Amino acid sequence: MIRILIVDDHPVVRRGLRAALEEMTDMKVVDEAQDGPDALKKARALTPDVVLLDISLPGQSGLDILKHLHAEMPEIRILILSTYPEKQYAIRCLRNGALGYLTKESASEELVNAVRKVAGGRKYVSTSLGELLASELHTNQAKMPHEDLSDREFSVLCLLGRGKTVSQIARLLSLGVPTVNTYRSRLLEKMKMDSTAQLMHYAIENKLIDKIE
Repeated sequence: MIRILIVDDHPVVRRGLRAALEEMTDMKVVDEAQDGPDALKKARALTPDVVLLDISLPGQSGLDILKHLHAEMPEIRILILSTYPEKQYAIRCLRNGALGYLTKESASEELVNAVRKVAGGRKYVSTSLGELLASELHTNQAKMPHEDLSDREFSVLCLLGRGKTVSQIARLLSLGVPTVNTYRSRLLEKMKMDSTAQLMHYAIENKLIDKIE
C-alpha cells in the first residue's frame, strides 16, 4: 500500500486528488496539509511513502518545503504538482530532491502512474519535461536571468513578486532583515535592475507566481 500525504492550499483540489488516488487499491491518502508548517508536522508524524506537494503555498513556497523535507526525511518520495509550466520550476525542483514534477493540467491523466513510479524510487519525467532536460544538456541558448539565481535568491524573488515586504520575507524564511536586504541587493545586481518594483514585475511577467497575497 502506497501511503500518500497531499499538500495543497485549495480544499477542492485536495478532495479531487484524494478521490482519484483512493480509487486505486494500492494507494491510501493518510492525511492532507494546507501549508508548509502543516506539511512538515504531518510528514514527521506519519512518515508517508509519497508527499504530493504543490509549489504555490501560502507563506513559505513549496520549493522551501521540498528542501526541508528532503534534508530531514530523505526516505520520503516527493512528487511536485503545480500550476506552473515545467520550464519555470521543474529542473530546480528535481535538483532539490523531488523525484517528479507534474503540472495540474496533466495530472488527471498521469497522476496515478507518476505516484507509482515515485513510490518505487524512480524519477517521473513527462515527455515534455524529458525534452526540456535534454535541451538543457545540449543547447547553448541563453538562460533567463532567474535561472542562474541560487535557490534562496529565487525564493526571495518569488516572495517579492507576491508583494511581501522584507520583514515578512525574513519571518517566512527564518532570516534576519539585513540578510534579506542583502539577497534583494544581489537580485538587483544579478538581474541588472534598479528597484524592487522591477523585480516584482519580472516575477509576475514570467509566471513565477500565480497569485498576489
